[in-house]
Amino acid sequence: MSEVPAIRLTGLTKDFGSVTAVDHVDLEIAEGEFFSMLGPSGSGKTTVLRLIAGFARPTSGTVELFGEDVTNAAPFDRDVNTVFQDYALFPHMNVLDNVGYGLRVRGMKRAARHERAMRALAAVRLDHLAARKPAELSGGQRQRVALARATVLEPKALLLDEPLGALDLKLRQQMQVELKQLQRQLGITFIFVTHDQEEALTLSDRIAVFNDGRIEQLGTPRELYERPASRFVADFVGTSNLFSAEHARALLGREGEYSVRPEKLTLSREPATASGTRSAVGTVVESIYLGSGIRRVIDLDAGPRISVLERNERSGAAQGHGERVHVSWHDEDVVALMPPGT
Repeated sequence: MSEVPAIRLTGLTKDFGSVTAVDHVDLEIAEGEFFSMLGPSGSGKTTVLRLIAGFARPTSGTVELFGEDVTNAAPFDRDVNTVFQDYALFPHMNVLDNVGYGLRVRGMKRAARHERAMRALAAVRLDHLAARKPAELSGGQRQRVALARATVLEPKALLLDEPLGALDLKLRQQMQVELKQLQRQLGITFIFVTHDQEEALTLSDRIAVFNDGRIEQLGTPRELYERPASRFVADFVGTSNLFSAEHARALLGREGEYSVRPEKLTLSREPATASGTRSAVGTVVESIYLGSGIRRVIDLDAGPRISVLERNERSGAAQGHGERVHVSWHDEDVVALMPPGT
């Protein structure tokens, strides 16, 4: 892997009138990395992608691609390509001509561009559909055609703006696997924008969680999930039980705000006695069947309403509505949250 980052953003800011969409973002993305920008609508992630692609100009700051300052370069002068959610395939062209269109614009001869386009289609396992029109393809197939069209130009980085957002759940999960395999096969940098935290955790080498135009936390999927740095990240990435300073003092014996993931909690009829564990008494108010697991909603006597995720095991004892239970946890699974702005 090159020591020069594929992408370096320095002090990147974008204002729209009085609204600051991107607020002094500093970021380095390594060559060959699958990097995701995750956040809710309006958090700034898509604007950052547009600034990298050249579709927008920053108010201040710089964008470097492989060591070259491209802040003021046009999109066609940047060695990146973008895949959009709507795919934007030409309906009157067959699949092969759609994939080869960029090569045609570059002046490549017909035979050469068809050969290269077929290789790109083979990489996404669609070479057998080269003669079909986009209307004759499924949503997942059109998505793969869009990927082939973007990668046939052999960009150094591929920018993906929520490309799976229009697919149904089953197909989206299937395409997540195929997208990760394609990235490994091509070995190029993927920058993926999504508001789906599960999608980001599944695909990424690293994730930047955006909030109000800034990066709230940057890390691997495991780091973000296991050790969220702030209340926002704990609440947005997965599901967390959040304890205010008052509840943390009463239940955890600690000062500050904390979180505990639902799967780290256990239910029993007796309090925990093992070293390094604590328990709290509560009442089951809801049990939600999830297939592979069961989510129990518990009102703690001395604290907030929390969720406990249990595996769906035949031997597991059922906790019914209104039952009194002890909720237990290990001290090491309690995560301290930084106050906003720190």
